[in-house]
Amino acid sequence: MIPVRFALAGFGAWGKFHAQSIAGNPDATLVAITAPSEASREEARKLYPEAQIFADSLEMIAKADFDIIDIATPSHTHREIALVAMQKGKHVLLEKPMAITLDDCKAIVAGARDHGVHLAVGHELRLSSQWGRIKEIIAAGTIGDPQYVLVELLRKPYRTGASGWRYDQNRVGSWVLEEPIHFFDLARWYLEGSGAPVELYAYGNSRDPQRPTLYDNFSAMFKYPNGSYAVVSQTLAAFEHHQTVKVSGTKGALWAGWSGALDRTLEPTAFLKVFDGEKLEDLTLTKQSGEVFELREEIAQCIDMVRSGKKPIATGLDGLWSAGLCLVAEESIRQGKPLPVGELLQF
Repeated sequence: MIPVRFALAGFGAWGKFHAQSIAGNPDATLVAITAPSEASREEARKLYPEAQIFADSLEMIAKADFDIIDIATPSHTHREIALVAMQKGKHVLLEKPMAITLDDCKAIVAGARDHGVHLAVGHELRLSSQWGRIKEIIAAGTIGDPQYVLVELLRKPYRTGASGWRYDQNRVGSWVLEEPIHFFDLARWYLEGSGAPVELYAYGNSRDPQRPTLYDNFSAMFKYPNGSYAVVSQTLAAFEHHQTVKVSGTKGALWAGWSGALDRTLEPTAFLKVFDGEKLEDLTLTKQSGEVFELREEIAQCIDMVRSGKKPIATGLDGLWSAGLCLVAEESIRQGKPLPVGELLQF
């Protein structure tokens, strides 16, 4: 079959991994790249000589011939780039957060619907051999009905990003929208049999008084009508990169962990333990777990989405829910009280 043609908006640290994943898939071809600086554009030319290189994403959309755009630019740019591409009938893979306001998220979801294109949101942890396996275990009934989910991360501080965008609240939106958004997505996915969350309460603090609302330490708890609840927690004031998931149900429980000593540069370690109420089992993970590996699966899924119209594992509505939970969490911190969830995320 003819390879699916990808345009890539963004060639920063994470955008380069997107480029590698696209170029490394025999069913895809990377035809165009937007890079933010002359130095990064020169690097893109050397690494991907067959691709057209642009300085501006809107120019790339206007001039390049592609099937799907992979948007890995700073979060505040997502709405404009996605909507312009959709207006040209192009499918979209949109890095999380899909946008930094609810209005922008809803506009993107509406754009995909109105222009008849497919929209996938980059919650690649759903495609993990580890975190995705947990969903399969829950769906199989091994631990009964899930009642409690904890998703927690301890890691070193974030990189600044190109031109320092990740430490600029006007451009990043918030740090809750960075990695915790993945954890909200996983927790909601694991508990989707409980319906929709109804209330959320969050706390956060910063160790730098110059950026008091970019939270180094963040925790949120959200509950469901049936009494099930989830806890999402993160600290960026630590070291290395260590993620934990725990789920308990009416019958059993599971515990999973992932550690990467130097964040993507050394082979990570991972485990998954499952207790079905009678026996405890250490499951073997058949594939490596980690965002770089899951990104490859995400690109493969998008190829299938373009070719067959298959629904992505994380849709625009999933992206809206995840971003929405993050934004409600921030408002909960500001107001110092629990807040209702459902009405804010009606679409």
